[in-house]
Amino acid sequence: MQKESVVKMNKSYTVLISLIVALGGFLLGFDSAVISGAVRGITVYFEMTEWMLGFSVGCVVFGAMAGNLMAGPVSDRFGRKRVLIIVAALFTISAIWSALATGYTEFIIARIIGGVGIGGAILIAPVYIAEIAPPKLRGSLVSFNQLNIVIGISVAYFSNYFLVNTAGESWRWMLGVEAIPALIYFLALFTVPKSPRWLIQKLNNIPLARKILTRIGGEAYADTTIEEIQRGMDKKESKGRLSDILKSKYATIMIIALGIAFFQQITGINAIFYYAPTIFEQAGGSTDSSFLQAIVVGLTNLVFTLVAIWLIDKLGRKPLLLIGTTFMTIALLMATLAFNNATYVFDESTLSKVGDTEIGSALSDLKGTTYTGQAELFQAVESRLDSEQFLAFRRNEITNFIDINATLVLIAILLYVASFAISLGPVMWTLISEIFPSKIKGIAISVVGFFNSLVSFSVTQVFPWELSNLGPTLTFLIYAILSFCAILFVKRYVIETKGRSLEEVEELLIRK
Repeated sequence: MQKESVVKMNKSYTVLISLIVALGGFLLGFDSAVISGAVRGITVYFEMTEWMLGFSVGCVVFGAMAGNLMAGPVSDRFGRKRVLIIVAALFTISAIWSALATGYTEFIIARIIGGVGIGGAILIAPVYIAEIAPPKLRGSLVSFNQLNIVIGISVAYFSNYFLVNTAGESWRWMLGVEAIPALIYFLALFTVPKSPRWLIQKLNNIPLARKILTRIGGEAYADTTIEEIQRGMDKKESKGRLSDILKSKYATIMIIALGIAFFQQITGINAIFYYAPTIFEQAGGSTDSSFLQAIVVGLTNLVFTLVAIWLIDKLGRKPLLLIGTTFMTIALLMATLAFNNATYVFDESTLSKVGDTEIGSALSDLKGTTYTGQAELFQAVESRLDSEQFLAFRRNEITNFIDINATLVLIAILLYVASFAISLGPVMWTLISEIFPSKIKGIAISVVGFFNSLVSFSVTQVFPWELSNLGPTLTFLIYAILSFCAILFVKRYVIETKGRSLEEVEELLIRK
């Protein structure tokens, strides 16, 4: 009882450290979502095709892959804190450079630099927090990182909404404003201690580790934690290598980690965040209303991430995953139904909304026609326009003709985001920070993070093409099927880690 009360007495210090480190999550979320407001501006300025647009949005993932691969081993060698400081510097450079870019290639390079920061932040921040947090608080504290990610997303949507009508090239302001929180993060990181587990395992600096652990939870907690770390070290004969993660004794761990990393991205979450205004415009909304609806998406994400933080150490990791993926599947099926029932109407009112007079004139003979599917619509329109006009129609004019239950689309997207926010969003990173043994943690989280980023890039690269060529109905149906597969995976493979020390989790999984 004494130990528990001491941990509670020092909770504020641990929370403060976690909040500072989790600012990396804020930058990650902001960087991920801010591009959604810049899509139209950068498309026009850099004269992008659909694939160029998909690459410009998704290219950060290439940087994230590099950050994923480097972050684990580099943080093992030089420490979690130093890597996070470098990450903050990269976010600052990327924000300023992408805002000032004058060429497509230059813009891509600046985005990729930010991606390296994302790759480092998304892996090392939760690992650092997991290593300094007492077991009873670990799930909630690690989830601070996900909370800050969604706060970053929400702030980005607000920022885009207020900057969208800025005189001149508003997309530059949208991207450049990120430099402010990035610089704050850089300076704040100098105030946090080094990871006590890293100090013991890599430097054998027990006195400094004891000092940090004592401040976190008192002398008894420090003694117990140091004993657990040293007991875990006694079982390790050598430094972890890439080949180690292929050993059969780690099979269960790698199946869980790679499976959760796959389903977190393949179910479409980043496509929703990157292209939220585009989706709502596809559902017939104006530019201003689509940006406002994107704000609602961000706030929903924020509220339900707070719910997840409240529940993750009470209800557990696996129940949250099962509940969340079930409702994600339902939400994606709702979106599929809404777009499947949509029609495209050509009448005097809809034709008058066409901004390009040449396109409007070419389509005037379709007056009085209604199409029940996007494929049928495109077949009729393509024969009347040249290739550039048809591309402009798909990007800018199609929303003038759609007749859809926009409320159902909004409800479906909000339910999807809420469900993700209580499950795959925070729980994946909590599990990843918990399940890997110290021997392979650095290399393993890099491999899993790289894989997660690769899947993310695939989704964001293909999504604009899917919307234009497969149509939103089939696009959302594909994500619904994948989300259902996630339910089956969680039920079959994921284990519960709630309330266990990192060493206990290691023993459980390797024994299994």
